[in-house]
Amino acid sequence: MGEDIQKFVLWGTYCENALEKRTPFREEHLSRLRTLKQEGVLITLGPTKCSSFVFGIFQANSLEMVDELVREDVYWKEGIWTKLEVYPWIQAF
Repeated sequence: MGEDIQKFVLWGTYCENALEKRTPFREEHLSRLRTLKQEGVLITLGPTKCSSFVFGIFQANSLEMVDELVREDVYWKEGIWTKLEVYPWIQAF
C-alpha cells in the first residue's frame, strides 16, 4: 500500500440461517481475514450480535480495492453475505 491510504467502512447483511449455512466455508473465510489483517488491510470485521449484519473497517489505497477484496470472500461467493456496501470513512477521533 502506498501513501494514499484511506479508511473504508463495510456494512452488509447475512442470509437467513447464516450460522448454519456458513459452517462449510467458515475456516476459509477466517483464514483469509487473518491474512488481510496481517497485511494491514483489514482493521476489524464481524457480525452484529444478532448475526443479521456484518460490519468492517479496512484501510487501502482505493474503494475499488476494498470492494474487490470483499467480493472475493467465500461468504459473498456462497451467498452468506447477501448485500455489501463499502464507503470511504473519515475517522474523526
